[in-house]
Amino acid sequence: MILITGANGQLGYDFQRLFKKENIEFIATDVNDLDITNIDEIRNFVKNKNIDLIINCAAYNNVDKAEDEVLLCEKLNTFAPRDLSLIAKEINADFVTYSTDFVFDGEKTSPYTEEDAPNPLSIYGKTKLEGEKQVLSNYDRSFVIRTSWVFGVANNNFNKQVISWSKGKNELSIVDDQISSPTYSKDLAFYSWELIKTKKYGLYHLSNDGEGSKYDQAKYVLEKTNWNGKLNPAKTKDFNLKAKRAHYTKLNSEKLEKIIGKKIPNWQNGIDRFLLEI
Repeated sequence: MILITGANGQLGYDFQRLFKKENIEFIATDVNDLDITNIDEIRNFVKNKNIDLIINCAAYNNVDKAEDEVLLCEKLNTFAPRDLSLIAKEINADFVTYSTDFVFDGEKTSPYTEEDAPNPLSIYGKTKLEGEKQVLSNYDRSFVIRTSWVFGVANNNFNKQVISWSKGKNELSIVDDQISSPTYSKDLAFYSWELIKTKKYGLYHLSNDGEGSKYDQAKYVLEKTNWNGKLNPAKTKDFNLKAKRAHYTKLNSEKLEKIIGKKIPNWQNGIDRFLLEI
């Protein structure tokens, strides 16, 4: 039996769809069903359910708000993954949790590998990195999967925001100095599952292939949705953002691709399929 936490988010939703399609039994929980910041509650919840895999899709993702809500961010991004991994160990289940390209400072000019030294610039990035460390040092049957710029049909994301902004406007400004890879949550779920089945535990990068700026991503979405307005490139410093953003955080997924023997599609292909879905 598989336990999914954070099941109502983009990734959790796509894991549910994948498992339904493959007739795999799972229990989907969200904050109303299970408080993952309470280890005793997790312990009681998993009792007698024969859970052999826990997939943690829950996280604190509001990067700017995290600068003020440090304790809440830490609870969800550092301590919850740690506690879930400890419970997985107690019940002899595999454990999977997700991290982010925000653990890097963006000083590199080529895609980041799992060997590159992290240096997060924000509270969000710091809490995610600390969560990774806790999980990997606590339990050797864990997968920590870093990803970037996730978008999917469930919940809000950058693609949906761009479409919504474009509806009442003839002009938009989007930053062109943040570069990574938009990642389709459906691909994130599918290729994670391919990896989980190998039981080759450890730290992995998983994002859609290719790279682009937020401006490139918005341009692609707006062209596909036939918007006729004007899109202007802007700089991160033009926006009054609380958390510091890295310039370049493209993740290299070759380690994972080698292990599963499959190539991950590029981000444009992911957006095409996403737009068909919505």
